Amino acid sequence: MAQKPSIPKGTRDFNPEQVAKRNYIFSTIKSQFETFGFQPIETPSFENSDTLMGKYGEEGDRLIFKILNSGDYLSKVNDDLYAEKNSNKITPKISEKALRYDLTVPFARYVVQHQNDIEFPFKRYQMQPVWRADRPQKGRFREFYQCDADVVGSDSLWQEVEFVQLYDNVFTALGLKDTTININNRKILSGIAEVIGASDKLIDFTVALDKLDKIGEEKVKEEMLSKAIPQSGIDKLQPLFSLAGSFDGQIESLKDILSTSEEGKKGIEELEFINNAINTLGLKSAKLQLDVTLARGLNYYTGAIFEVSAPEGVKMGSIGGGGRYDDLTGIFGLKNVSGVGISFGLDRIYLVIEELGLFPETITKSTEVLFINFGDNEALFSLKAIKVLRENGVNAELYPDKITNGKHMKKQMNYANKRNIPFVVLMGEEEMNSEVYTLKNMNTGDQTKLDLTALIKAVK
Repeated sequence: MAQKPSIPKGTRDFNPEQVAKRNYIFSTIKSQFETFGFQPIETPSFENSDTLMGKYGEEGDRLIFKILNSGDYLSKVNDDLYAEKNSNKITPKISEKALRYDLTVPFARYVVQHQNDIEFPFKRYQMQPVWRADRPQKGRFREFYQCDADVVGSDSLWQEVEFVQLYDNVFTALGLKDTTININNRKILSGIAEVIGASDKLIDFTVALDKLDKIGEEKVKEEMLSKAIPQSGIDKLQPLFSLAGSFDGQIESLKDILSTSEEGKKGIEELEFINNAINTLGLKSAKLQLDVTLARGLNYYTGAIFEVSAPEGVKMGSIGGGGRYDDLTGIFGLKNVSGVGISFGLDRIYLVIEELGLFPETITKSTEVLFINFGDNEALFSLKAIKVLRENGVNAELYPDKITNGKHMKKQMNYANKRNIPFVVLMGEEEMNSEVYTLKNMNTGDQTKLDLTALIKAVK
């Protein structure tokens, strides 16, 4: 019995229409990356295990796909170790490589490995698939693309300003107007934790604060108390829970809250710099908004933190995010190299554009003209015309099988309809003798006899 075909859970096949739509997003993002001076690099699909392991925390390590060594991979495992059945001990013996988990750590490895060939500051973009052994669910896959842009070797805040503009340009070009670029700063969060006497519980504090819009003020306070954050400190946070309004207004409130924290005041200065620059430069369709509860990537972000929300009315998580990191390359021995980067969520962006009906009709266009195949002589004559059409930028093709009865003619016409080919050319013996082409518009049913020059104009 034949095996039923299937693919691994958390992976997907993409049909021609889906590929065309994804390529539209890819090309739009790529175009803007290059407009802003970013250069493309690519790294291998798999890295040495020691490059990846230990870089994402215990949970991340668990989600890394390990690759078994080739050959008899158990031959180097002694009987005692094998008998223990401890996967953590045995894995390094049987697996020396792993599929990349993200593009950031391989990029850090790339920078350190090629530091003598790189001109700093180095602006790179990368658009490649990554793999995570996660539990598949709606919107979460085991294989997916990341579209990243980073600058390393500069601590200038003008880079953050450019990333805000880059987000604005990309989403405007994709038709996703009214997106919100939320921004915060790790120094703000550290400053708040300092003010309330919880500097040693920064992670617990920010994880709870990040849930404010999901579980509400009282539940956030309860969670903070459960993490041993003192009530007196939580009382000092009260102005933070009602923080709203304009960017400038929130900044003024933060100045009062963080008046005793040098770290917090530094974060305020950085946010003011970015906001003032954007106010002067202007944005095309996005808006920049301060969100002091934003705490993504706290383990490695050291300055600005970005997260982009879809236009209002679309129920979707973030469609982009990133931030400033001061020592990412330090994990590979290159210290004090500051960087900042952002990422675009391809799959979520696709779903948002689909929901809003913003994909241009032209992006799924493939063949524009199909020549009906009446026989070998007619096919050869048709291919001469097809060659000229292609040279003039028209996507044209010949149906490969010739007509031998009426059903075959109907089959070829149905083929054009199902593939949404707008024009069909009928090239029979009469047309060959007079060197004209019968062009049928598949939408209207109209037929016209044209010479080759007129045919090209009609279908372009």
